[in-house]
Amino acid sequence: MDHPLIGLPIEDLDTPTLLLDGPACDRNVRRMAEFFRDRACRLRPHFKNHKCTALAHRQQQAGFTVGFTCAKLGEAEVLAAAGIRDLLIANQVVGRRKTARLIELAGRADLTVAVDHPEQIAALSEAASGAGVTVGVLVEVDVGMGRCGVAPGEPALELARLVVGRPGLRFRGLQAYEGHVVYQTDFDERARQVREAMRHALETRKLIEDRGIEVAAVSGGATSTYRITGALDGVDEIQAGTYPTMDWRYRQNAPEFEVALSILARVISRRAGLAVLDVGAKGVGSDFGPPRVKGYDVEIRLPLSEEHCIVRNAPDWPLGQTVELLPSHACTTCNLYRAMVVHADGRVADVWPIEGSGRLQ
Repeated sequence: MDHPLIGLPIEDLDTPTLLLDGPACDRNVRRMAEFFRDRACRLRPHFKNHKCTALAHRQQQAGFTVGFTCAKLGEAEVLAAAGIRDLLIANQVVGRRKTARLIELAGRADLTVAVDHPEQIAALSEAASGAGVTVGVLVEVDVGMGRCGVAPGEPALELARLVVGRPGLRFRGLQAYEGHVVYQTDFDERARQVREAMRHALETRKLIEDRGIEVAAVSGGATSTYRITGALDGVDEIQAGTYPTMDWRYRQNAPEFEVALSILARVISRRAGLAVLDVGAKGVGSDFGPPRVKGYDVEIRLPLSEEHCIVRNAPDWPLGQTVELLPSHACTTCNLYRAMVVHADGRVADVWPIEGSGRLQ
């Protein structure tokens, strides 16, 4: 059955509402897929951006993908329930309950998980072999992010050897995320830093392969580095996430993609030069800067109130006027909503559930 909102002008929607410009999103998805058409490297989109299975299927249908990346086990469970089977959890899964969920999921999906410690390997092996399933493993190498991962070289080799020797596990390769450089604005400098960071991962790959251990994949990359990392010999998967929706901040580093995501908000109070909108920190991700109002040169200061956004230098908007806010961080914005309203030519084209929103476990 069609959704009752389909066909409505978007300004008639209740507010705040998460909007997705359908044609712009489709162009973004096609553009990224086309980059990988004639390359050995393939795309493994990061589900954490939108957490919406309808959009994930569109990314898959565009081609040149090997599966999906997830930040959390809960996201992988959502994708598996939607029929997407090749899943990478680009994170460490730790704890008895979470490991039990991981093993259950491995029984109905082709699952890979990142590790960076011998205790993780031991726990995963015991649980997987006990259940008669196999879990793929990527050893995470810290190439400069300073977050998870082991040092390149011998420490990564030692973990790879531990994985190879454990029942219930299949060593697949390395994860190396150059996230510390994705917001470097100058492209040439970003490219230099990416190549330097990924050099550590590629040298580690060679070390492991020279010791007779097959490395099927080196996985990493992002929306602002895919053209660099995705062109490196020895990188097999790019985990780009933000490109389908985009936000104004990330577009500064990936201008070939359009900002397709916005929040429809309404003016609920005003005075001379100032307007108050009915959405705040609980409805728009602002961790990389204040939201912007589409089509207007106005000022929004941080921090936002929980439920209000104060617009300074506002034009003479009447009460009830709707505007579109462009977030500075698409991923945290999508996680705040349970559905996105897809629009085209100013009208609602579809409504997609965001099944992964709030899936933090």
